[in-house]
Amino acid sequence: MSEDADPEPDRNISGGDAGGGEAAAFEPGEADSRAEAVVDRLGEMYWQKAYGGRDGFECLVRTILSQNTSDVASQPAHDALMDRYGEPDADLAESLADADQQRLAETISSAGLYNTKSERIVALAERICEEYGGAAGFDEFVKTGDPDEVRAALLDMNGVGPKTADCVLLFSGGRGGVFPVDTHVHRIARRMGLAPADADHEGVREALEGAVPAEKCGFGHTAMIQFGREYCSARKPACLDDPEACPLADLCDQVGVTPATGEVVDPADAVEN
Repeated sequence: MSEDADPEPDRNISGGDAGGGEAAAFEPGEADSRAEAVVDRLGEMYWQKAYGGRDGFECLVRTILSQNTSDVASQPAHDALMDRYGEPDADLAESLADADQQRLAETISSAGLYNTKSERIVALAERICEEYGGAAGFDEFVKTGDPDEVRAALLDMNGVGPKTADCVLLFSGGRGGVFPVDTHVHRIARRMGLAPADADHEGVREALEGAVPAEKCGFGHTAMIQFGREYCSARKPACLDDPEACPLADLCDQVGVTPATGEVVDPADAVEN
C-alpha cells in the first residue's frame, strides 16, 4: 500500500499524548556515541518518556493490529475491538479466545489484513489462556519474567516478530534497553550511519541497543518514528533539497541520499553500488 493511500498521522501516538508513558527528563550531557547524540537531540525535539504499565495482552493485540498499516488505520480498529470485547470485568484473552473470527474481522476491518489478523488474535488468545491462565497471568509474565525469556516466548507465537515482541517488552514491561525497530527506525539508522547499511532489522536493533543508554531507548524509538514522518521520509528526506532543513544533518552520513542528483535509494543499495 502506498504512503499516499494510507497516510501517517501528524503525531506518533506511541510517543505523543495518546501514547501512554510518563514524562521523564534525561540530561543529554556528553554523548558516548553518535547514536546517543542523535537520541538526545530527538528527545529535545519531541519528548522524553519512560514507558511501561500497559496491559501485556492488550499491548500484544494492539501491536498486531498495527502491523503493515498506520496508526490512522489501526487505532480505530483497536478502539472498536476494546469496545466490543474489553468489558471492564472480563478477561480480554478469554473474550477473544471465544470470539467468532468473522465478527472479530469485521470489528477490526479498518486495520487492513483483518482476516489474517483476526485469526492470529483468536489463536494467540487461546494460547495465552492455555499457557498463562488468561490476560492477567500473561501480563505478570511480561512485566516480571526474565526479558530474554519473555522475548523468546513472544517470538515463538505465530504472527509475532521482533518488532512486535520488543514493543510488548517496552510498552507493557517497561524494559530498559529495548529499541524496537520498525520501517522508520530501520531506514533512518542505516541512512544516518548508526548501523551498517546492509543490516536487517535485528542488526539495526543490536547496533542501537549497544550504543544508546538503556533509559533512552524507549523514547529514542518513538521520537525516531516521528522524525521519520516529519523530516526523514523514505522518498523525500528534508536534506534532499536543503541540507539545513534537517535538524540532524550534522550527525548524518546521508547513506543512499544524493542531493546533487536528487537520487534516494535504500542504504544497502548505495553500498553495493
